[in-house]
Amino acid sequence: MGQILVRKLDDDLKRRLEERAKRHGVSMEEEARVILKTTLLADSRSDYGLGSQIAALFKDIPDNDEPFEWEMNEPVRRVNFDE
Repeated sequence: MGQILVRKLDDDLKRRLEERAKRHGVSMEEEARVILKTTLLADSRSDYGLGSQIAALFKDIPDNDEPFEWEMNEPVRRVNFDE
């Protein structure tokens, strides 16, 4: 396992980390590991755009790739939020 040492950590940031660790009942070191892991894993999952991520959520639904039974024969009406 690797180790890192973080120097020149802002006092307010250190205090927030300490409070967060206390709330979760873990050490500051463990809380920092969780924050780093969560953040870095989230970054690696966001390689695709929102549309691709939504499509991935529904990809395993049976018959999801079938075309719509209806066609739009008229233009889409603009939404008026003042109605």
